[in-house]
Amino acid sequence: MKVYKRLAEAFKAEGTSAVFGIMGDANMYWYSELDKLGVQLIEVRHEGAGLGMADGWARSTHTPGVASSTCGPGTSQLATGLLVAARAESPLVAFCGAHPTNDDGYNQRLDQGRFAAACETAFVPLNSAESADDVVRKAFYLARLESRPVMFNAPMDIQQKEFEDDEPYQPSSTILPRNAASPAPDAVQRALDIISKAKRPVIVAGRGARWSGAGDAILKLAERTGALIATSLMAKTWLSKDPFHIGVSGLYATKTAIQLLQEADVVIGVGASLNRYTTEHGYLYPNAKFVHLDTKPHVLMGNARSSDVYMQTDAKAGVEALEAALAKQSFKQTGYRTPEVKKRLVGHFQDRAEFPIADDKVDPREVVTTLDDVVPTTISLLTGSGATGGFSNILFTKERPLVMASHFFGCIGQMMPAAMGAVVASGYKPHVLVDGDASVMMHLAEFETMVRYKMPLLIVVLNNEALGSEYYKLDAHKMDKELSVISTPDLGGVAKAFGGKGKLARTVEEVRSAAAEWVAKPGPMIIDARIERSVVTLPYRRIHYGRDE
Repeated sequence: MKVYKRLAEAFKAEGTSAVFGIMGDANMYWYSELDKLGVQLIEVRHEGAGLGMADGWARSTHTPGVASSTCGPGTSQLATGLLVAARAESPLVAFCGAHPTNDDGYNQRLDQGRFAAACETAFVPLNSAESADDVVRKAFYLARLESRPVMFNAPMDIQQKEFEDDEPYQPSSTILPRNAASPAPDAVQRALDIISKAKRPVIVAGRGARWSGAGDAILKLAERTGALIATSLMAKTWLSKDPFHIGVSGLYATKTAIQLLQEADVVIGVGASLNRYTTEHGYLYPNAKFVHLDTKPHVLMGNARSSDVYMQTDAKAGVEALEAALAKQSFKQTGYRTPEVKKRLVGHFQDRAEFPIADDKVDPREVVTTLDDVVPTTISLLTGSGATGGFSNILFTKERPLVMASHFFGCIGQMMPAAMGAVVASGYKPHVLVDGDASVMMHLAEFETMVRYKMPLLIVVLNNEALGSEYYKLDAHKMDKELSVISTPDLGGVAKAFGGKGKLARTVEEVRSAAAEWVAKPGPMIIDARIERSVVTLPYRRIHYGRDE
């Protein structure tokens, strides 16, 4: 058989069920074979968006997403998406066709190895026909083991050679090492020595804890130790049904939450990196000791600080070990879980600051709380970065199957593709994306892709017709903020022109009505919510205006 056919069979054997990308000379034969094998081929309008969709798949499932591009410019379009995926530690494999090895003057030639390195991406080249199995296995092995993007470099001429071996392909799962499931007994004991002396413990749960299914174990440990439950931004709203869940740890915490977290004497980080954003550059937890649970051999926290006790362990197994050891000692305390603290947490997510609202604009805070109310909790939520992220990342409070935030690489524009990838990964279950106008405009052409594949995705644009971050920074520095104002068309109308549904909303009632319409019949839809620019997010008030109310 041809090498390209064997490559398709190998990708299929690795569990590939969908590929996001654009067909070209250097990947079309592989595409054709994937189609014969029943793999869904999502043809996108920009290769970078396809990579972003594979990233969304990877982040939502914690399994490798797969993207593809042709050689040269097709591959160079992947740059931003690869960097975002690298910073997000997303396991994915990008099948990148390459120019023929025997034609150094080929018009679309590109040194893909150097390009991959610049994009913080692993590089696995196909150098010969007989190595086809080995290099596919290596690519998926690295993606899974190191949780990172991998560029699979497939030269056109080698793809056309004959593959002689007819032995069954052995997928990378057969050689992957097992994670350190159970923590070392001495680490458990050292953690107990700290936790048992704590009076005000906090558990910070991250997406690693969610991936491991540690939810019930965390709730039991919190109840036994009297701990507050916070999450990293990447696990936002997870376990929020607990009455002592206080939201995101970091800049997106409420004032009440910050005050309580600053009193903590022990932080138990579970599957969360405890980076400088989660600890707010050390401003949170100034006097706390840290017990850190993660599958990696070691993780430095924010500002290169090491935890007091590090436990290499699966999150669920590690938390269960701590809870069992405390139970054996008959340890149980009230800690933070008092009527007084519970009273302080009532309504603490509400933002009561007053701003002037024009008649033809809607308060963005009301847009978010309305969506949280109207959209059933069975529907997953994705939120963008940029200025409007400050509304979403505080005011959405309900637990959902998946809540995925952005912010990797400080990059706007990537959450629309990621949301589309998450929809496909879920088996086309309904999802909601809330993002800013500048972000959505970057990949607006992909709404046509949503329509073509009938993706039940609602995009709610918090549209202030400006580059929001720059608008407030210019304003805070007494500079001309109007330089950041950029008008946008009626995005609801654009959605209709692409063949989907769309609404322009200038009141909260119009937002509610449009969202309810989508909930009744999910499909590709954009709600263009024209928000009042004068309303500043709580994080931006803190950073740029010195206000915390």
